[in-house]
Amino acid sequence: MSDPHPDEPGRILLGLSAGAGGAPGHYDYLALAMANRHGLITGATGTGKTVTLQTLAEGFSRAGVPVFAADVKGDLAGLAMAGAGRKAVAERARLIGIPYAPEPTPTVFWDLYGDQGSPVRATVVEMGPLLMARMLELNDTQAGVLNVLFRVADERGLLLLDLKDLRAVLGYVADHASELTTQYGNVAAATVGTIQRQLLVLENQGGANLFGEPALDISDFLQCAPDGRGLVNVLAADRLMRSPRLYATFLLWLLSELFERLPEVGDLDRPKLVFFFDEAHLLFDHAPKPLMTAVEQVVRLIRSKGVGIYFVTQNPLDVPDSVLGQLGNRVQHALRAFTPRDARAVKAAADTFRQNPAFDAAAAIKELGVGEALVSTLGADGAPGMVERCWIAPPASRVGPLTPEERRAAIEAGPIYGKYDTPVDRDSAFEVLARRGAKAGGAPVPPAEPPRATPTPPPAAPSFLPQRQGSAAPDAPRSPAWGSAAPQPEAAGFLDGIEGALGDWWNGGGSSRGRMTNGQLVVRSAIQSASRSVGTQVARQIIRGVLGGLQR
Repeated sequence: MSDPHPDEPGRILLGLSAGAGGAPGHYDYLALAMANRHGLITGATGTGKTVTLQTLAEGFSRAGVPVFAADVKGDLAGLAMAGAGRKAVAERARLIGIPYAPEPTPTVFWDLYGDQGSPVRATVVEMGPLLMARMLELNDTQAGVLNVLFRVADERGLLLLDLKDLRAVLGYVADHASELTTQYGNVAAATVGTIQRQLLVLENQGGANLFGEPALDISDFLQCAPDGRGLVNVLAADRLMRSPRLYATFLLWLLSELFERLPEVGDLDRPKLVFFFDEAHLLFDHAPKPLMTAVEQVVRLIRSKGVGIYFVTQNPLDVPDSVLGQLGNRVQHALRAFTPRDARAVKAAADTFRQNPAFDAAAAIKELGVGEALVSTLGADGAPGMVERCWIAPPASRVGPLTPEERRAAIEAGPIYGKYDTPVDRDSAFEVLARRGAKAGGAPVPPAEPPRATPTPPPAAPSFLPQRQGSAAPDAPRSPAWGSAAPQPEAAGFLDGIEGALGDWWNGGGSSRGRMTNGQLVVRSAIQSASRSVGTQVARQIIRGVLGGLQR
C-alpha cells in the first residue's frame, strides 16, 4: 500500500479500498487540483455522511484551503477540539493502517442569530429580488411586484438595508401604485399586502436577524491560521433549519456573493475555498425555473473563481441532472431500497459511477456499512476514476458536539470575535421616507438619529491570523456593492440639502407675494436637472448579478 500520510502534497486521503480476491488494498485520494470540480456526498441517515464531511474539511484545512460548512445537527462543531475517547475512531484508524493522532482544526463559528457564533448579516439590496422572492415564498405575480420595488428603490435613491427599509418602500409603492402602474405595469394593493404578510412570517422565523449592517465581508471566509492551515467556517444551522427556505436561500446567497466578488483565477493547484452545502435538497425543492437556471450557472462557472461546491444530501435524486452532471467527485454511502423511489435512487447512484468489474455497484450500495462508501474522484486528466469500495478515514478532531463552554471559548479566541457583534443602523430608505412624509404632512421633521459609528474591529492577532497572500485585509472597509448602491443616499442627501437650503428662497422668500422670480425658477430648474442627472448616472452603474443581487 502507498504512503497513507494525510498531509501528502497535492491530495487528501479519503480512505482504504479493499483489494479484489484478497489482494492488498490501496488508499484513495482526492486530488486538490480537481477539488474545484465540485462533489457530492450522499447516503441514508446514520451512514456516516457528516463524519465524511468532517474528514474532508480537515484534509482541506491541512492543505491550506479554507472551508465553509453548515452544521445542521451540531456535530460538526467538534472540529474545534481534538478527538479522544471514541474507540470506534481509533479502531477505524487501525483498520485502515494509519496512525491516529488527535488534533483540533482551526475553526471559526458563525450564527445567523448571534448565539452560537459571530452574527452573519446581509443587506436587502445585496440579497436582491430573486432570492428575496424565494425567501418570502412569493408567486410569479408577487415576485414581479417585488422587482418593481427594487427598481423604484434603485432609481429614487432609497437604500434597502434591513426589513424596515423594505417595508417602508412597500408602503411607498402602495401609495404611488397608480403612478407606478403606468411605468412598470399593474401594482395591485392586494399583492403589496400579501408581500407585507410574508415579511411578517419571515420576521417571525427570525429572518430579521439576517438583514442589516455590518454586512458580512466575504474575505473573512478566505483566511488561514498561522500554521498555514485553512480556517474552517462553521455556520450553526440547527435552529436555522426550522425555517428550511430561509436556510437554503441564505446559503445560496453566500454562493452568489462568492461568485460575484471573487476574481477569475482559472485552474489552481488547490481551491481558494471549499463550500459544503448540507441538506442540499432544500435548495432544489420547488425552486422556480429562473432560480434553477441561476443555480446551474453559478455551479458551472464558480469553479473558475477557485471555489469547489460539495452538495450533501440523502438521495442523489435530490439533485437535478443539470447540476449532478457537474459534480466530479462522488462519495456514496449506503442507501436503503424500501420503496420504488429508493430503488430508482440506488440504480441512479450506481449508474453515475465509472463501473468497476470487481463488484456490482448497485448491490454494494445496499450493503455498505457505517463509514463505508463507494468513492470516485477525478484524475489528473479530469477523467473520473473507477468506483472503489472504501473505508473512510476517521477525523482527527472530535466526532460530536461541543459543550456551551467550549464553544464560547472557541468563539472568543477566534480572529473575528467582536467584528460583527454591534449592529449599525445608518440612514436608509426608512429614514428618508419618514422625513419626506413629515415634510409633506407639514409636521416637524424629527431630528435624524445620530449616526452610530461602525464598531472598530479588534486588532488582528498576528499569532492567529496572518494575512493570506492575495486576500483582502479583514478590517478593510467594505467596498460598495452593485456599482454605486452605497453612495446613493450620500448623493441624494447632498442634493436634498441644497434644495432644503434654497427652499425658503424659491418658495416665496424672494417675493413679498410668495411668487418666484424668473431667477428663482432658473435656479430651481438647474437643481432639479442636476438631481435627475445624478440619479441617471447612478442607475447606469447598477447591474444585477446572476442571482439578482448587487455586483460591481
